[in-house]
Amino acid sequence: MNKWTVLACSAVLAGCTTTQVQQDVAVKNVIFMIGDGMGPAFVTAHRYDVAGQPGNAVVPTIFDELMVGAAATYPNDDTWVTDSAASATALASGVKSYNGAIGVDGDKLPVRTMLEQAREAGLSTGVVATSQVNHATPAGFVANVASRRMYDVIAEQYVNKRIADKTMLDLMIGGGQTYFSREKGGLADQLKELGFEQAWDMAQMQQLQSLPAMALMAEKGMPYAIDTEHPDRLKLMTDKALELLSTKEEGFFLMVEGSLIDWCGHGNDIRCALGEMHDFAGAIESAKAFVDQNPDTLLVITADHSTGGLTLGAGGEYQWLPTVVNQVERTASFIAEAMVEAKTQPVEAIWSQYAKLELSEADYAELEAARSVQLEGESKYALSDAISKQVAKYSYTGWTTSGHTGVDVNVMAYGAGAEAFIGYQNNTDIAKKIMGLMQGD
Repeated sequence: MNKWTVLACSAVLAGCTTTQVQQDVAVKNVIFMIGDGMGPAFVTAHRYDVAGQPGNAVVPTIFDELMVGAAATYPNDDTWVTDSAASATALASGVKSYNGAIGVDGDKLPVRTMLEQAREAGLSTGVVATSQVNHATPAGFVANVASRRMYDVIAEQYVNKRIADKTMLDLMIGGGQTYFSREKGGLADQLKELGFEQAWDMAQMQQLQSLPAMALMAEKGMPYAIDTEHPDRLKLMTDKALELLSTKEEGFFLMVEGSLIDWCGHGNDIRCALGEMHDFAGAIESAKAFVDQNPDTLLVITADHSTGGLTLGAGGEYQWLPTVVNQVERTASFIAEAMVEAKTQPVEAIWSQYAKLELSEADYAELEAARSVQLEGESKYALSDAISKQVAKYSYTGWTTSGHTGVDVNVMAYGAGAEAFIGYQNNTDIAKKIMGLMQGD
């Protein structure tokens, strides 16, 4: 029986008291879900997107239902603004580190993560991500390297780093084929020798039968949700992970990342972001349903930071129009690529294939100019940036940066031990609480 001392707090963040209550909490399984870049404005945007037309009834979403608190995200340097690597290290280990650090402290010494703790305790372990599985956030739970850019070294640690003579992971689902070669002696081949079932597309992933297993369904990051025939791909990946991991009696630790919310934020692409939020919400619904059937499971959801400085309302107007956003059916990068490939056709012709949003002649002229800049090789993102700006303009969506911001993020929790996460906390506190609940002291 796990025991955890928690603060008695109201749902209002300022309502914490000094009273402490002792709770007996049995935690067999842990599901830790991270919306990369998912600042509070993304959660609000999803709520209004579900409501639709301004003036419609606003119904709480799964994020709202599970909301219990907030967390600070700052790294251990002089910036106040974290990157995904430093935040993943903090969330995985309870140790603040510098931007770029993967599972190491400020002196570049390895730190112990909750996934390592789970492995030491004999639990099954898995990571699911829509980025490559060795990207910053999942890597922060598994590997120990000085820089997040050491993708090949991180992938090697996924295969060769061992605890109790077992690989760190029983399950990995996401992108990253580039880093796990199927050639003789490559990392995928080595995992096959270790008994890993393997899948290389969504159809094969859904056919996986047992652990250990690996499904890598893109060379690097997976395509954006709205650009695929599986806009619910993270939900499907989470469902499969829970199906496989729940077959083990000893329990499991699973980290699930909605990775591409962040990438949409970097591109200031609101349509892209809403698609990723919808998919992440579906994955959370699946996790909550699992907890309902398995009450000895703890579900925690948060973000590593916020990306893009998203605001709902811009240009001095007191409105935000998700219905306008949804008149665009593909991401800005998808439409931009189509316009570049069809370089002899007017941009209007390509735009009309993927969007019902009407633009002015001046708007189309801006897109034509951006396409020319991109075709001349002056900027790789000129056209997608121009498209994102048009959608933002007509929907009154604001963005302050193409990078991260230092705002606090939401914390959601459900199931065994969820009360421990009520109120304001540091991101390192989240790790310490989860690790405490996993100890079984």
